[in-house]
Amino acid sequence: MTDDVEPRWLTGNEQRAWRALLAAHKLLDHRLDRDLHELGLSLNDYEILVNLSESPEHRMRMSDLATATIQSRSRLSHQISRMESAGLVTRESCPYDRRGTFAVLTGHGWDVIRKAAPQHVASVRRHFVDLLTPDLIEALEKAYTPVVAHLQRIRAEEGDK
Repeated sequence: MTDDVEPRWLTGNEQRAWRALLAAHKLLDHRLDRDLHELGLSLNDYEILVNLSESPEHRMRMSDLATATIQSRSRLSHQISRMESAGLVTRESCPYDRRGTFAVLTGHGWDVIRKAAPQHVASVRRHFVDLLTPDLIEALEKAYTPVVAHLQRIRAEEGDK
C-alpha cells in the first residue's frame, strides 16, 4: 500500500462488530483461563492436553502440535517443559526422524484432562454457548469458517514465522 492511497475505513457497523469480536475474544479467553486455573491449568495447557488426548496414542510431533495450537515451536517447547515438570506430558524421540520429537500425554495428564474437560465445557456453555440462540451459533460458524480458512492458508504459505 502506498502513502497516497486512502484506506478503506471501517463503517460504523463494521467497527462495532470488529471491536465486539476483539473484546469478546479477550474477555472469554481471560474467563476460561481463570476457570481452568482452579484446576491448576492454563488455557494453553488445556489446549495442548486436548490435542494430545484426541491424537492416536495420545502423541503428536512437536511441529504438528505447534501448528495445531498456533504457537511458535520455541514457545511450545517452553510450554511443554512446564507441563513436563507438572507430569502432564513427556517428550519422546521420533524413531524415523532424529530431529523430530513427540509430545506424549502421561497417565497423569490423561487423568487431569478427563477431570478438567467437564468443568471447561460447563464454563464454555456458561460464558458463550448458552448466551446465544442456535441461529446465532450457526451464523457465527458460517461467518468464521471462511476467515479461519483464509488465515490458515496464509499461515501455511508463510511457514512457521
